[in-house]
Amino acid sequence: MNEDLKKKLSRDSNGLLTYEYIANNIDNVDEIMPELVQNMINVDSTGQFVASTARYLHAIDAEKYADSIDTLVKAAIDKDRERCYLPDLIAALWGADYKEHAEELSASDDNFRRIYKRLYPAMGI
Repeated sequence: MNEDLKKKLSRDSNGLLTYEYIANNIDNVDEIMPELVQNMINVDSTGQFVASTARYLHAIDAEKYADSIDTLVKAAIDKDRERCYLPDLIAALWGADYKEHAEELSASDDNFRRIYKRLYPAMGI
């Protein structure tokens, strides 16, 4: 990441600037995506833009951005203490019918299991 971009993103107070940079430059950010993801995690205290970025990257190319999505989802689970963004995140990544497949998904995906347990603590998987 060049110094001008580092300087610009260092002023990001909540993740919005980083999210906008990724969205507006998606064709040119592959090489610096790990740095952008880390900046997002560092500045987003609520998980709002972390979750939004995971959803965005998943919609663009889930396979290509799998590592970044995984990192962002883990951060969203930790940051979204109020469970404001996790419901949309789980549906976006695992489909609107995720509840019907909860047992299977929990067995194969730790991120799914963690989000599901956070959203439905009283319900067993």
